[in-house]
Amino acid sequence: MQKSNIVVGLDIGTTKVCVVVAERDDMGKLNILGHGRADSEGLQRATVVNINKTVDAIRKAVADAERESSIRIREVNVGISGAHVHCINSNSEISVNQSGIVNLSDVRRFLDKARTNIRYLDIDHEIIHVIPQEFIVDDQEGVLDPIGMAGTTMRGSAYIVVGMKTKIRNIKQCVEKAGLEVNTMTFEPIASGLAVMKESEKKSGVVIVDIGGGTTEVAIYIDGAIRFSEVVKVAANDVTHDVAYGVKALYEVAEDLKIKHGCAYDRNHSADEEILIEGIEGRPGKSFMRSSLVLIIEARMREIFELVRESINRSGYYEYLNAGALITGGGCLIPGTEDLASEVLGLDVRAGYPEGISGGIKGSINNPMYATVMGLVAYSLENSTFQDADIIDNRQEAASGPEEVPETGAGAESARSRLPKVPPEAGKKIVDRLKDWWEKL
Repeated sequence: MQKSNIVVGLDIGTTKVCVVVAERDDMGKLNILGHGRADSEGLQRATVVNINKTVDAIRKAVADAERESSIRIREVNVGISGAHVHCINSNSEISVNQSGIVNLSDVRRFLDKARTNIRYLDIDHEIIHVIPQEFIVDDQEGVLDPIGMAGTTMRGSAYIVVGMKTKIRNIKQCVEKAGLEVNTMTFEPIASGLAVMKESEKKSGVVIVDIGGGTTEVAIYIDGAIRFSEVVKVAANDVTHDVAYGVKALYEVAEDLKIKHGCAYDRNHSADEEILIEGIEGRPGKSFMRSSLVLIIEARMREIFELVRESINRSGYYEYLNAGALITGGGCLIPGTEDLASEVLGLDVRAGYPEGISGGIKGSINNPMYATVMGLVAYSLENSTFQDADIIDNRQEAASGPEEVPETGAGAESARSRLPKVPPEAGKKIVDRLKDWWEKL
């Protein structure tokens, strides 16, 4: 099996399943090899409610990505979200090793202690991430990368993401039933933020608002680290349902109306127009004015941003958002959304498109709806220390001849695939890459 520095992101959303195959180029940018997308009907509010429909959507999206990239996908980096996921700040303090110079082992001990310091994690939940926020080495505060610093004690805080075991297990079951293995799981607000933020925004203070189909995710970054996140249970699907109810149309027709004629904020009073739609099941067609459609959409989008504003206020970080807000996800594509968000949030707002893409099929995924899946790819590359996805590169097979590969999930190989897979030539680079990772978190 040919190994390469290739990773696969899998975003299992309420309305769509997205897959992206990418590799990092020599400049550290992402080269997109292939992508796939399928309609999703097996989730509600980012929670699996139909295993079989979810599995079918995953298989279709993966098949499209394999066909476009000539890569046979085996392991994926999966996003997870939903109201069941919540975050805990945990403090930690350790003594530095005898050399008096902070090393990787010290950082790992620091994070392990932060994990064990959580006293109220019940048996129904499990930890998804332990993310360092900042370190204090002796009296030096605000340290993001402590490795190599001299000191006797290291303290600070970590951001711990936890979710319900059963709902995490359902996501994993869907992936495994689709013939894949879960390499890593990433909280989607973290992935979205990594995909769309610029480094200056991350340091200055910014809130990421990812408007998906079933949920709206909020994540706040201050001084280069994540400080707060929350999932709001109102999103783009609610807008479509409101349109369907308001004009008495099928959901699919309402979605089409929203995309083609919708606007979230029309203060320029653009010329009104009459919109015609077909009747349901042979009934007579009907018409309504576009201004009525805009009123329906704006009312629900305003509610979404009011809930986001309440979330920001609960965080206590509103006054620190010097870079304002980044809105992303498919729900931000309705014209006027940036203006409405700015008015309701009282912040400078821009739309967030995936950053750091060097080439490949760049144009096809240069869209806010791909922010999460691109973030999953970027997060995996940043944190893998060359832990390659278990894939078969058919481009190499074409040159070297086919190689027999056991089925995914077979006992012995499945066990081996869960071990760290670090190529020998990357061994000397691990410390440098981990140091780079801490710097970018």
